[in-house]
Amino acid sequence: MIFPLCADKRDIDRKTHGQRGLGMSWQSNVNEIYDCMNALSATIGITNEEIDCESAFKQWKDWTQNIRRKKKTVYMIGNGASASMASHTSADLAKNAFVHTEVFSDLSLLTAVGNDLSYDEIFAEPLRRRMNDGDMLVAISSSGNSPNILRAVKTAISLGGYVITLSGMKNDNVLRNLGILNFYVPAQTYGLAETCHAGILHHWVDMMTEKKAEPVISHDIALGAEAAMVNEEALNSMA
Repeated sequence: MIFPLCADKRDIDRKTHGQRGLGMSWQSNVNEIYDCMNALSATIGITNEEIDCESAFKQWKDWTQNIRRKKKTVYMIGNGASASMASHTSADLAKNAFVHTEVFSDLSLLTAVGNDLSYDEIFAEPLRRRMNDGDMLVAISSSGNSPNILRAVKTAISLGGYVITLSGMKNDNVLRNLGILNFYVPAQTYGLAETCHAGILHHWVDMMTEKKAEPVISHDIALGAEAAMVNEEALNSMA
């Protein structure tokens, strides 16, 4: 599946609003998903440099393969449906792509941190104790503004992790500019954002399990411990 650079969001709004005016149908729903997925954009770091989506996926795959070779860990976080996607994708990567993954789904841990510290810390605090330089954090948030997700991203960057973000809703959401690689869809509803994010995650897993060798695509982006320095501006904006 090929995802081009972001289309004009006004075109998407005109199409989807017109469809809603006619009443929801299966075909209008399919068209809306297609338009939103086709408008996927990928940006690098806080510079907000946009790259074509095929290159972005191949870069993500290369980083993940490197993590697998070095026996590092991919952490995945999200709230609600995004948490379910994190668990699902984590399981697929572990079972089918032999990647060491971890999600924070232990109710005892989540409720202890939420009760004793704050809900905003439920991902950040475990990451402080477990994440190592060169691990990856995949942060999924439909709004891109969930405080517990943003705090976890800030923590991961400070620990030298690769941060990949998936967001939707407003194009100026905070999360969209925090990762070394950021995927954004102009979905204006949670259902649409979640559907598109699920497609993005499945594509990543499929790329990790395919047998065909792909050439490495490199970009001049800070990785590992250098990521914290490069993302300092983004972190300061969250203060």
